[in-house]
Amino acid sequence: MLEQLGICCSDFPFMSDYRRPCNFFYNVTGEEAERLLRQYGSDGEFLARPSESQPFNFTLSIIRGKAVTHVKIQKNSDDFLDLFGGESFASLSELVQFYIDNPEQLQERNGESIIMKRPISIPLYEPAAQEARAPASQRWFHANITGTEAVELLTKEKQWTYLVRGLSDHLWNNSSESQRAPGSYAITVKTTDDHVVHILIQKKADTGMYHVGGGDEFRTVSELLAHYNNNPMVEEGECKVKKSVVLQLVPSTCVPADAIDERIRLLEAIDPVTKKSGFLEEFEIPEGPPLHLYANREYISTQGCLPNTLLDFWRMVWQENTRVIVMTTREMERSRSKCHVYWPALREELKLRDFVVKTVEEVKVPDDDGLDMFIKRRFMVTKKGMPQRELFHLQFIGWPDHGCPEHPESVLRFLDAVDIACKKAISTQGPVIVHCSAGIGRTGTFIVIDILLNQIRHRGSSCPIDIPRIVMKIREQRSRMVQTEAQYVFLYKAISCYIAIKSRSRHPYHDSLDGEGGHPLHLPPPPLPRRRPVPSVAQAYVNNG
Repeated sequence: MLEQLGICCSDFPFMSDYRRPCNFFYNVTGEEAERLLRQYGSDGEFLARPSESQPFNFTLSIIRGKAVTHVKIQKNSDDFLDLFGGESFASLSELVQFYIDNPEQLQERNGESIIMKRPISIPLYEPAAQEARAPASQRWFHANITGTEAVELLTKEKQWTYLVRGLSDHLWNNSSESQRAPGSYAITVKTTDDHVVHILIQKKADTGMYHVGGGDEFRTVSELLAHYNNNPMVEEGECKVKKSVVLQLVPSTCVPADAIDERIRLLEAIDPVTKKSGFLEEFEIPEGPPLHLYANREYISTQGCLPNTLLDFWRMVWQENTRVIVMTTREMERSRSKCHVYWPALREELKLRDFVVKTVEEVKVPDDDGLDMFIKRRFMVTKKGMPQRELFHLQFIGWPDHGCPEHPESVLRFLDAVDIACKKAISTQGPVIVHCSAGIGRTGTFIVIDILLNQIRHRGSSCPIDIPRIVMKIREQRSRMVQTEAQYVFLYKAISCYIAIKSRSRHPYHDSLDGEGGHPLHLPPPPLPRRRPVPSVAQAYVNNG
């Protein structure tokens, strides 16, 4: 059976976590912003921060070469945000996204464009990053969803289920939420079958303590939630948000990529009631909201060749204009055939009716212990009466007979080679063909990791990723993809390894992971729809540091 997985932007409806820019707001001063940008940023990266001179206003700080440019953001008379000129926006996220997509619309007074490429990724050991991103690693936190989206998520849930969301800078269900600075939180609780309550979590500016409506104070949101899970919270008319029942959390499956280690720690814990780990609960993936991925690659997932399917396989390769084939198994494992050899030996030819396949190159790539890790091959394929085509074949042979590789670095190196091969192939190439034996377990694991790596390469290390939803989406197109719990856990470990490697400054392997070397690609997330034509270019209140 040959099944195609079309993983591309147009295939998935928008989902809030992927529609909006990833973490970009930090509660820092201008001086601290300059230090962070110079220490961790590259040209065009930026952050947003509170204005030091005007409450309720903000500042964009952008590194440009060795200098840092500060751009003031004001809340205008209509309670919208603008840059003292140009377009007006309902939120910081919309403003940031617009100027990423339209760099010519942000200029200095001399007419020079100010290029914003993507948010800076600040390592979690920095206090500013801990404050901004640590909550996002918690399973109770739903980042970047509005009040309306929270209500929709709770619609299918039972009474007394709840979630916690970041208010960010988006509208709630009333005007007060639009005034909240990023970093604020709200609890959304389903109190009856048709009623949902939003409760603001406030933070005292002088002590940093969290509270609800002036009640008991707590050092963290987690402590606050633990307290109110066993105590009444507030009254809304005749209905208490918490009576003599236990609130049930609706967990978030989304997490910033660079906070994945903390999420792994939480998922490894065993629930005392269900006796299941968080991984097992996520592996039994329920239906969820639609998913949008920023992707630039399509895949065909298929089983390994049989002796009687060789011609069908090469017909598919030619028909789909595939230029990269990814094989994730050996030909034989434990004395059992996993895949019939569908290519000739080096410098030999395989003839199948109208097709001629010739292997012109074969290179074995060893691991750090000198053992073969994967094999790179190059084929020249000819069909009678048609121009010759060049194909790249990459075979991973480092997967053990049982379970998963002990360390994911070998898989990351292999997928890096796949990425390089895709870049070498023609721009009009068709889908990447991926197969193992059955075409579901290892095949699904490799495809999901590759999708996740593309998200992080394009959007930065702090971008939100949603592993369960990606697995669910590809299972909709080919059932049982990512076949075992061990393979599912391996997805998390692979991303953790990738983030760790990227965080090592000037590490030699850091360059290879990003394709041809250097910093990851500076590609913005998918654009938001433009609200209305731009009346003028924003030029005012630009300061260089």
